[in-house]
Amino acid sequence: MVTKTEEKLFKEIQEIKKETKILKDLIFLLLKDPEGEYKRTFVNRILKKAKAKPQYVFTNKKDFLKQIYYYA
Repeated sequence: MVTKTEEKLFKEIQEIKKETKILKDLIFLLLKDPEGEYKRTFVNRILKKAKAKPQYVFTNKKDFLKQIYYYA
């Protein structure tokens, strides 16, 4: 008797978890996060730069610091 009650409670909890996840997913679909959306022009520019050859190659930390202080 106790086992059947436990199984019933377990199944009900699992069902509630599923429903909660579905509702949470639905709410997040309806809400849009402005920080999570990027302008298409920005994305295209970054992708283009990622494909390009790097302008600088740093072999050690002194070269890196020189470049930072030079352009700062």
